[in-house]
Amino acid sequence: MRPPRVNILGVGISAINMEMALTVIEGWIERREPHYVCVTGVHGVMESQRDEGLRRIHNQAGLVTPDGMPLVWLSRLKGYRHVDRVYGPDLMLALCEHSVSRGYRHFFYGGAEGVPEQLSEVLQKRFPGLQVVGTYSPPFRPLTPEEDEAVVQVINKANPDIIWVGLSTPKQERWMAEHRARLNAPVLIGVGAAFDFLTGRKPQAPRWMQRAGLEWLFRLLTEPRRLWRRYLINNPLFVALVVLEAMGVRKMTE
Repeated sequence: MRPPRVNILGVGISAINMEMALTVIEGWIERREPHYVCVTGVHGVMESQRDEGLRRIHNQAGLVTPDGMPLVWLSRLKGYRHVDRVYGPDLMLALCEHSVSRGYRHFFYGGAEGVPEQLSEVLQKRFPGLQVVGTYSPPFRPLTPEEDEAVVQVINKANPDIIWVGLSTPKQERWMAEHRARLNAPVLIGVGAAFDFLTGRKPQAPRWMQRAGLEWLFRLLTEPRRLWRRYLINNPLFVALVVLEAMGVRKMTE
């Protein structure tokens, strides 16, 4: 049964916490039930305002986790007091820890050259017995149909239970939606920068900043040239749209 969702600017955010996310995903694996997971914050919600196809991809996902405190706070305001942040790197660590005793098999797709292999080493060292059955770092250019089919065959031959997709939003969401029917793995999870965070290539915000909803500020200060537009334009616009919706001036349906 799909967890209830909170409509935030037309994107259905799953009303979950980490424990609930793990229970749902593990159920899919046990039943071999195919789904993809969008780990989504304000950025994903705002990109969905501009792209109807991306909004549809989110709303067709098995889970859309609240990866950002503004989504958590809005969910709680709408009556879902149990909702907590389900952050991509934390979800990866939690699932890998659970996987050791359950024998789940993992495939890492994404990141720069060498990064998925480094991630595999980091996680296998942290969780002895973790089964990693493959890695692939795609080129920055679009794959040809032949190259794409070859990748699908490599992944299916490896027979993973979970495919971790680290391509950033909205590229990873589109990739999961486009490939869901062609891949045999029951679970695809788009985790964006988690590959870089967990390998130490990029610093993570301190926990207190994450809990206070200030991770955006930390990331802006560490990558201003790449992220200024995302945070200095998207964040104020997000607040404005939420206020307009609360006032009944604007209404988005899922």
